[in-house]
Amino acid sequence: MKNAESVTFGGSGLDRAAEMRGDSDALAARDTARACVFWRGKILLDTNDRVMRLPMTHAILQDRSDDLIFLGRENEQLLFAADISRWLPEGFDPDAPISFLDDTRHVHRACIDGGFADIRMSMTLLSARDAEVAATGKAVMEWHRSHGFCAKCGQKSEIKMGGWQRDCPACGTHHFPRTDPVVIMLITHGNAVLMGRSPGWPEGMYSLLAGFIEPGETIEAAVRREVFEEAGVRVGEVSYLASQPWPFPASLMFGCAGEAVSHEIKIDPVEIEDALWVTREEMADIFAGQHPKIKPARKGAIAHFLLENWLADLLD
Repeated sequence: MKNAESVTFGGSGLDRAAEMRGDSDALAARDTARACVFWRGKILLDTNDRVMRLPMTHAILQDRSDDLIFLGRENEQLLFAADISRWLPEGFDPDAPISFLDDTRHVHRACIDGGFADIRMSMTLLSARDAEVAATGKAVMEWHRSHGFCAKCGQKSEIKMGGWQRDCPACGTHHFPRTDPVVIMLITHGNAVLMGRSPGWPEGMYSLLAGFIEPGETIEAAVRREVFEEAGVRVGEVSYLASQPWPFPASLMFGCAGEAVSHEIKIDPVEIEDALWVTREEMADIFAGQHPKIKPARKGAIAHFLLENWLADLLD
């Protein structure tokens, strides 16, 4: 697709300055450095929905963990991601279930002109640069949160390379941030596209089918296998369209187009709750909010991006 990189989280050309990650002295020179602040997976935005970049001496950073993630260089300043998840706002219940759609914003006493916002709820409001910063910081932090111990010997590992590596002090094994490859498929049959929904999704929410790529499998093979497993539909020709980092928690979505060579749907109820063919005319009604059953795909997600371009005949 000619406009593939215009997808949300599609990148902004951030200078990640990977050559500096192993230079502890350079990363310690933080007089002009700035920090993007995260709290329990949310990111600190100002009142205009811009990612705040705070000086390292800002009072809010007194609640941060010891380790910073080096994001790169911006306007000749070092840019870090800082985590203050140990902060507990007044009245906040850390054991409360997480809402599927979380539109709450928590304000820290030391930064009343900003609030911590859910990245999925805010992603369409962010500039390309802010979206890249948010996705990168969240994904790397989630990796550290869930991979604190060596997978080889079980000992606690240590953060190295500006947050882009974990080393085991016991056996010397190096560990690197995890990215899980996922295919998401725009499967068409004539004038219709295949849509499905998972159990537990909000009422009316449908999307394109998707699934993880397995070891030893090509992208094309994963598309065919996932569609048949979930909906019982056989797929012939497959082509790549666009990709999207999806830091919830650590996926890289490969958007593909596929041509169905069968039409009958037979779902696997363990995998999905429902699947159906949606015509182009019905999809136009869905995007206009006028369909009696199906709501539009979430804006910012690659499913919405692919469907929007399919409707506009812009997939080439």
